[in-house]
Amino acid sequence: MQKHLLAASTFLGVLCSLAAAHAAPLPADVKSGIYGVEPAHTQVIFSLLHFGFTHYSGLLSDASGTLAFDPKDMTKTKLNVVLKVDSVQTTSPRLTSELKTEKWLDTGRYPTATFVSGVVTPTGEGTANIAGNLTLHGITKPIVLRATFIGAGENPMDKAYTLGFEGMTTINRSEFGVTTYVPMVGDQVQLTIAGAFERE
Repeated sequence: MQKHLLAASTFLGVLCSLAAAHAAPLPADVKSGIYGVEPAHTQVIFSLLHFGFTHYSGLLSDASGTLAFDPKDMTKTKLNVVLKVDSVQTTSPRLTSELKTEKWLDTGRYPTATFVSGVVTPTGEGTANIAGNLTLHGITKPIVLRATFIGAGENPMDKAYTLGFEGMTTINRSEFGVTTYVPMVGDQVQLTIAGAFERE
């Protein structure tokens, strides 16, 4: 019996050690420095109410920009991201094409959306509110991103030191001049950002 208990406790100890070894580091353990957006794994998912029946989602990608990050003082964080609006995708090819026209995002006239951070306020371990300016459809408005630290470490594929965050916010598209079919198609748009950054 004692042998079984000893074996069990040893096994649990090994599991705990392995879990600790693979746990995501806390923000204070993350390397400080300048990070560049890793575009292949950075996405912006948008979701809005469609005719009051469903929440319809789409995707934007093709991002670039930088993140200046100091885990010892999150208030010093600086984020500057540019997103190519022409990258918009939905499950409907017809809608994807329509979203690029003058009726909606008008990507020919306004090819990019940008976010530039201002004040960063830590809200907990690994979380912060990032206030800044979003420019979309030629209009700039203040927004607040609710950011959550996801993880950091060496990418096993390319060995780049990578940092990941998720950000969430809600905007009213009409405030950015995108008013087509409001209110039949929702004015409020939820944005969920998966941000991957590689240390330069």
